[in-house]
Amino acid sequence: MGLRFEEIRRGYARARLPHRPELLQGGGVVHGGAIATVIDSAVIGAVFSLFAERPRRVATIDLHVHYLDVVVDEDVVAEARVRRQGKSIVFVEIDARTSAGREVAHGEVSCKLTA
Repeated sequence: MGLRFEEIRRGYARARLPHRPELLQGGGVVHGGAIATVIDSAVIGAVFSLFAERPRRVATIDLHVHYLDVVVDEDVVAEARVRRQGKSIVFVEIDARTSAGREVAHGEVSCKLTA
């Protein structure tokens, strides 16, 4: 999909999904599934940043996306922040914006960790 991480620090990650025609749905806007993908992917960077040694697996167990606006001819940038870390579950909030800074989605993700 061309997704790339721009910044990762403890409990935080920012990922960018560059605009491409292949990501558009029939109406000419970026498909909601592509936005959900960058949201879910940013989570992995934020979760992995918590550990000196990575868990073997991080699995999304719950994903909620609230779409707030459409994306036309712009990149999508998702910023993920860990809200709470338990022994085996991590809760993350994500805000997705266009490259110009307009908010287009908000996500909440729960992840299961395995050693």
